[in-house]
Amino acid sequence: MKRYLLEPFERMPYFTLIGFMQMAGVEGNDVQRARELLSRWKQGGHIITLKRGVYMPRRFFEFHRNQAAFTPAVSTILLPQSYVSLEYVLQRAGVLTEVTYPVSAVTTKNTRTIQNDLGTFVFHHIQPAFYTGFSQDSFHGIIYHLASVSKALFDYLYLRPLPRPARTRDLNLAEDLRLNLDDWPGEAREAFAGFVESSGSEKMRYIFDNLRRNVWQT
Repeated sequence: MKRYLLEPFERMPYFTLIGFMQMAGVEGNDVQRARELLSRWKQGGHIITLKRGVYMPRRFFEFHRNQAAFTPAVSTILLPQSYVSLEYVLQRAGVLTEVTYPVSAVTTKNTRTIQNDLGTFVFHHIQPAFYTGFSQDSFHGIIYHLASVSKALFDYLYLRPLPRPARTRDLNLAEDLRLNLDDWPGEAREAFAGFVESSGSEKMRYIFDNLRRNVWQT
C-alpha cells in the first residue's frame, strides 16, 4: 500500500488531502487515486479521518492523546475560528461532574456538530461581541483557544434555554442545573460578573442575581 509515502506525515498532528498529494507527488488531476490510498490506510488503522480531507496519523494519536492540550487542539483543527468552552471546560474544572459531554466550543460561524473516531465535537454560534474571555496556547504548532472557567460558565448559561420555572425567586439555579459553584474564588466570580455586565443581557443579570442569592452569599 506504499506505506513509505505516509512516513513524512507520521509525526505531524494532521495533514490534508491536498498536502498529501503535493508531498507524495500525486498529480493534481488524480484526486481519486489519493483518496483511495488514504482510505486503505484508514482501513489498515494507520490514519484517522478528522473531517473530509483532513487526517491524523495514528502514530501521533497514540503518542499524544492523553495530553491535556490534545482535545482542544483537535477541536481547533476541525474549526479554526473557535475556542473550547462550555461543558468541556466546566467538567475539567469540576463544575459539572456527573456525565460525559461532547467536546464543546464556541464560534461566530454557524452552529455545527462534527463526529469522527475521536468523538463528537459541537460548535455553538455566539454573536461576535461575546467572542472573548479565552486564552491562546499552542500544541505541536496548532494555535488553539481555551475559555476561562468564568467565560465557560457564562457561555453555558447564556446559550442554555432558561425554563419558566427558573424565573421564580425560590429556585436555586445552581442546584437545579447541578453546578458545583460553592467553592469558586472571588476573582472567578468577579470575572463572571464582568461578562454579565458587558453582555447587557437581562437573562444573564437574572442568573447572576440567582447565583449571588443562593450560592455566592457574601
